[in-house]
Amino acid sequence: MKVVRLSLVIVATALLTIGLSAMANAFHSGGVAECEGCHSMHAPKASNYLLVGSDPSSTCLTCHEHAGDTGPSSYHISTADADLGTGTAPLQRTPGGDFGWLKKTYNYTYTSGGETVSETEEGQTHGHNIVALDNNYVADTTNTVSPGGSYSATDLGCASCHDPHGQGRRLSDGSYATTGAPIIASGSYHNSPTPGVGEAVGIYRLLGSPAYDAMDGVFTSYPIAISPSSYNRTEDTSQTRVAYGATGTNTWGNWCASCHQAMHSSGNIVHPVDESLGDVATSYGNYVKSGDLSGNFGSVPGGGPYLSLVPFAENTGDFALLANHANPANNYLNGPGTSDKVMCLSCHRAHASGFVHGLRFDLGYEFMVKGGDYIGSDNPAITGSRAGAQHRGRTIAEWKAAYYDRPATTFATYQRVLCNKCHAKD
Repeated sequence: MKVVRLSLVIVATALLTIGLSAMANAFHSGGVAECEGCHSMHAPKASNYLLVGSDPSSTCLTCHEHAGDTGPSSYHISTADADLGTGTAPLQRTPGGDFGWLKKTYNYTYTSGGETVSETEEGQTHGHNIVALDNNYVADTTNTVSPGGSYSATDLGCASCHDPHGQGRRLSDGSYATTGAPIIASGSYHNSPTPGVGEAVGIYRLLGSPAYDAMDGVFTSYPIAISPSSYNRTEDTSQTRVAYGATGTNTWGNWCASCHQAMHSSGNIVHPVDESLGDVATSYGNYVKSGDLSGNFGSVPGGGPYLSLVPFAENTGDFALLANHANPANNYLNGPGTSDKVMCLSCHRAHASGFVHGLRFDLGYEFMVKGGDYIGSDNPAITGSRAGAQHRGRTIAEWKAAYYDRPATTFATYQRVLCNKCHAKD
């Protein structure tokens, strides 16, 4: 009996060790998970819905945040307070970003016109401010409703965008539904199974579908994307490619418009979204770094024109094709075609980032790399009366973390902002 028990312990330990990256798949499995993972029948922390956390997002973070994490680590999307400190960056590197950036407020001073100017960049400017009281996340105090919409900041949480019960599903013929066939597994990953007749897989990241009522029924499209199964990882030597897709009205612009209806409405003078790239695709493919349009990507992680800091949506809903492109073993780093599309996620991360507005790259100063290194306060090239306005209270290490650990040598010694990846004006 002791031998059997010891064997079981060894097997369980081995499964835990090798299975961490797949645990999110196993728990949610593309749809509703075990009820007791989120609800307590007899000892709930919140009376509403019998949740194990004080509110829905705190419930999510009972699994998706872990104090003492060394990160980046599997399905974690938030760095705990205990692991954040002055001069240090959040740990996670998921495509959506780490909510921990919302707690990174930066103070800095500089001289302008002979006067000392003190500035504060509030952490809440760095992305979507979920309300998770157990984890010290509170509502945005500036944007009390969604920009371009009317969704209340006090209601914003993980379940505003993700359906915890995962009703949306992709059927064997590639169509979508919210019922009618059982979900057999997640449909988010490059190695997700192909559903057979009478079966379905879950939609990307359990995101809201037209049947999901957390947004008062305003979701009008399904999100199309495939991620590598190991998606929370540093990009110091290789990139993580999420293969985003778009077909018909199922576009990322339409999906984000669930909250931001007027952000890109007709008649506004704003950046296009869900439009074909056309000639911009050539610029994207040729652009290596500031001053270099050679298309020779020898020094770039992976060695291809694709840049996860500026992704695009492929003009397809072919999940087999997207899975092939997301498969890290294929190292598919091709740039876009003329019919591929710019999207909201081309510039923004869905959760939060090290930059204002949840941007994927900095727009606060014309250079992101200066003198061969990131524009941190400890960079000798950042000098003069306006140095503070350039580094904005961050160290080189923090800037590098915000760029997912890419060496500064990936870019030009004086690299300008990454709008140029598409527009090549530098």
